[in-house]
Amino acid sequence: MEPLGGAEFAPDTTYLNTSSCGLLPRRAVAAVRELAEANATGRRGEGAGSFETLAAARASFGRLAGVGAERVALGSAVAVHVGLIAASLPPGAEVLLPEGEFSSVVAPFAVRGDLKPRYVPLERLADEVRPGTALVAFSCVQSADGRLADLAALRAAAAAHGARTLLDASQSAGWLTLDAGAYDYTVTGAFKYLLCPRGTSFLTVTEEAQESLTPIHAGWLNGADLWGSNYGPVSPLSRTASRYDEATSFLSYHGAEQSLTLMEEIGVEPVHAHVTALADRFRDGLVSRGHEPVPTYGPSAIVSVPGLAHRHDDLRRAEVYVSLRAGYVRASFHLYNTAADVDRALDVLAG
Repeated sequence: MEPLGGAEFAPDTTYLNTSSCGLLPRRAVAAVRELAEANATGRRGEGAGSFETLAAARASFGRLAGVGAERVALGSAVAVHVGLIAASLPPGAEVLLPEGEFSSVVAPFAVRGDLKPRYVPLERLADEVRPGTALVAFSCVQSADGRLADLAALRAAAAAHGARTLLDASQSAGWLTLDAGAYDYTVTGAFKYLLCPRGTSFLTVTEEAQESLTPIHAGWLNGADLWGSNYGPVSPLSRTASRYDEATSFLSYHGAEQSLTLMEEIGVEPVHAHVTALADRFRDGLVSRGHEPVPTYGPSAIVSVPGLAHRHDDLRRAEVYVSLRAGYVRASFHLYNTAADVDRALDVLAG
């Protein structure tokens, strides 16, 4: 299997760790380098980056997520987006979450102290939604082991009980189709399968759900009139989801615009077919060697296997890069990986 992306990528290791951080395409590296050089020499004149680039990244993510740019807010980290949502819930609100969910989705609700987080196994999440549930927050694909949530069942259960939904697409956006408009809120760390620099993340908010959020970190960037909002209270705020933008890192977003454009050029469906075939090859190879990966309940780009944590150092010495998560060895595949990468990892594990 040949990699996707052509000359945009040139890994010199067996890199099976996109669930931690994706590799940057060459065009993104070039964009960051160009802006850094411009900032070093003063050639930009005023400011440290391009607002047009921010707008292009916003629109590009919106197309990948199936929503208009007006439904997309820019940020730096998933936890900040989730914190905004957590801060807008009334005291005593119940938040339903999967056991073992990634901490950036969990902690903002837990630290408030006056909310009621409730944790249940992922496979029972839809069944546990009840009339008193204010919000169901979950990842599309679990970080620790690659398990897929039953999205249709969760949407139906939330609608039946009047609960809002928060989907974390950090481990899925880029290889699995994202229909962000089907959820009240989505959050996506873009430095994984969307191949953006760290410091890029996206929040989507439906028009109806937007009225439930207080833009607690609003500044001049969140005004309807950008250059008329520099001093004093910002009024009026943007009427779109950009009212929830963080003050972004131009260096990160100049790279992100290029990465997102590349992902649009390639398309999610070819990436999905590529990465799930590689993951299946790795899974089958593990089973043939007597190991049992965690079931994912659907095709996944992530394969986690118990009982091999002691081999992590062997893999690293052989320059096969995977993760240790929740006691599992976790391998994650993306468009730049090949069948040779899979076989190399299996050979190292075989000793």
